[in-house]
Amino acid sequence: MTSPGARLDNVVSNLAGTLLEVLAGTIDGTTLITDVVVDDPREQAPVRPGAMLLCTAADVRDLPALLDRAVTCQTPALVVRAPLDLEPELRAHIERSGVVLLGLAGGATWAQLVVLLRSLLSSSASGGGLLAGMPAEDSFALANAIGSLLDAPITIEDRDSQILAFSDRQNEADQTRIETILGRGVPQHARLAQERAGVFKRLHAGEKPIFIDTPQIEGAPGLPRVAIAVRAGDQVLGSIWAAVPGPLSDEQEQVLVDAAKVVALQLLRHRIGVDIDRQVRADLIATALAGAAPASGAIERLGLAHRAVTVLGLSLPRNSADTAVSGQTRRQTLERITDSFAFHLSVAAPGAVAALVGDVCYAIVPAPIRKGKENVTAMAQRVSNDFLDRARDRPGGVAIGIGRVVSSSDPADLARSRHDADRTLRVLSQESAGRVAVFADVQVDELLLEMGDQLRNEGGLLVGPIARLHHHDREHGTTMAETVAQWLDHLGNTLNASAAMDVHPNTFRYRLRRAAEIAQLNLNDPDERFAAMLEFRLTRQRPSAEATAAA
Repeated sequence: MTSPGARLDNVVSNLAGTLLEVLAGTIDGTTLITDVVVDDPREQAPVRPGAMLLCTAADVRDLPALLDRAVTCQTPALVVRAPLDLEPELRAHIERSGVVLLGLAGGATWAQLVVLLRSLLSSSASGGGLLAGMPAEDSFALANAIGSLLDAPITIEDRDSQILAFSDRQNEADQTRIETILGRGVPQHARLAQERAGVFKRLHAGEKPIFIDTPQIEGAPGLPRVAIAVRAGDQVLGSIWAAVPGPLSDEQEQVLVDAAKVVALQLLRHRIGVDIDRQVRADLIATALAGAAPASGAIERLGLAHRAVTVLGLSLPRNSADTAVSGQTRRQTLERITDSFAFHLSVAAPGAVAALVGDVCYAIVPAPIRKGKENVTAMAQRVSNDFLDRARDRPGGVAIGIGRVVSSSDPADLARSRHDADRTLRVLSQESAGRVAVFADVQVDELLLEMGDQLRNEGGLLVGPIARLHHHDREHGTTMAETVAQWLDHLGNTLNASAAMDVHPNTFRYRLRRAAEIAQLNLNDPDERFAAMLEFRLTRQRPSAEATAAA
């Protein structure tokens, strides 16, 4: 029976030139990598035999201790940030230890490496169709097989140009291909250029490979591409892309046609498995957040029992035009963002789970092991902001709301944390740009929104002093409401308020006295001042409020 994992030489071969380079040590062709562990100097995470240890904060001085730990834990490989200046004595020590020291290339991130390593480890050689003697179930082996037959670096992509698998030798292509591998998808500038040139219309219209002069289309140096759509009947599942110096021969085109049929089977199996897993996870998360009796069982199955957790909600603005570029529906965009967020959490917050429930991606994020409850919110903010920084180029923006920290043992508390996240998202939906917020920081804003809802449900907003001023201004073309608003905003400082309106202080004082008479407002009474400020705040939140109040 084949042991689980991926051979170290295959891992290095796949990621060489884009992410990894061998700094020291000798790679044994029989060595298996079975796990990926990020080393945190603050807490020694358990390391199983066969794990690849990512030393994110290590330098040369830390290597002797890390080597001793690797030998003790039977860790075949360590990864540090390259470049690294190794003394001959240290290099000899690494050779004697049997551990391979790898370097993470400049410009690449640890998160990218973790995602790609886990993708390689999850590729299972469990039978199925063969191409050049390689199992079709193993998508990376399949890409390598196609690449060997065509003598070219290969990517297998979904309909949205996201990378499903890639062959080795990617460094032989060009900078766009390297960016594609690192980003797990074709860069937006390249995809837009291809769309404008009608590449995808040609690709999806036929069943034969097409030649694409990408250097001319994208206006950047590099190799042309040959691509073929991967189909299941009339449905396009994805595509295969080869970076080539020129058009393929007839024999090579036939190889690509045959390869597309094998890849179609693999993509269908993958889609079925992913859809089932996604639905099961979404059902469990929805049940856990509902607060009803079955929630405890769902929490147990999600692996979150007896943990301090917080609920995150991620959404797009209601009026978002996020589908304009790629032609996706809002639902497809949400699914893609949910998948990306789930990947991000798997790296940055181990144990977290995420799924799309309705129109919101909910995530349940547990406290880090051996850390206190007070760290959960800060960690959730950091992880969310990191994700948002990567999503800045999405049209319309992405908003993430964070609920209170609760114990997963109480389903009712978990439902409250979800309610917090929903209310936070509602506040964020009033803003044009996406951002991250904790419910405690926007609680007052949400309370004002709820007050506005209640007033509208009762037939209209407040009909008080400020409404009378708005009515007077519309009838006579005056600025009485703005005068009072500026005075309140500047805490009664007449000089600053008049400067803000660019009028003489005496003129401002006269208008303020006249406004108080019209509004029947005693500005010396703190209760009446507070009521006026609240009325202003409610009308500012809803531009149509003035018309509602006047009616």
